[in-house]
Amino acid sequence: MSDIQTLISQVQQEAQKEEFPIDIPVYKSARLEPTYPVLYAGNLQSPLCFFGRDLGRDEVHARQPLIGAAGKLVRQGFYQAIHQQSAASDQELQTVCDRILLTNTVPYKPPENKAYSTKVKERFRPFIERLLVIHWQGHQIITLGTEAFKWFAPYGEKGEVNNFFLDKERRYETKLAVNLKATDDLGMEYQKIIHLLPLPHPSPLNKTYYAKFPQMLQQRLTQIDF
Repeated sequence: MSDIQTLISQVQQEAQKEEFPIDIPVYKSARLEPTYPVLYAGNLQSPLCFFGRDLGRDEVHARQPLIGAAGKLVRQGFYQAIHQQSAASDQELQTVCDRILLTNTVPYKPPENKAYSTKVKERFRPFIERLLVIHWQGHQIITLGTEAFKWFAPYGEKGEVNNFFLDKERRYETKLAVNLKATDDLGMEYQKIIHLLPLPHPSPLNKTYYAKFPQMLQQRLTQIDF
């Protein structure tokens, strides 16, 4: 197995150790083993990652993060930035995966789309760390929503990530550098500086920002080398 396939297998082994909330009916309808992680989509060599909270129904069926209504808004915005026009088909839209990485705080779908508990997020944190630090070669992450951004709290100075997010005037316009760390199977430690560029989650339920999101995303992408 390749290194990334090993990581996926390790996530599944962890999921099999102890039960946690998974939306079993959705996995059954998708004919996907519920403990199989949908860890990422895209290019591990890409300079940019989009980081969300967890999977939805569409993501389980497609075996890809960020491919439902909100995810397509993200993908369409990135496609627009590259080609200066909208993708005319799902096939065209899928080509953005050649240029970006897509992943989440937890590679599973929670029941009723309720956020996973801190306990579950911490359980899978070491595997997400390995994905981002050891396997992915980029250094820029656009986080989508509050929970995705605050997942990075342990990698900043004490209180730095939360304090950054409290600045409502600037949090969606400025960057924050954090030192992301990971440990491999042999106990070897890795670290790299990551630049976080938070955005609100592009859900239709997010009435404050949903209409503004496409413009906010385009503004963010002007700050990024991709």
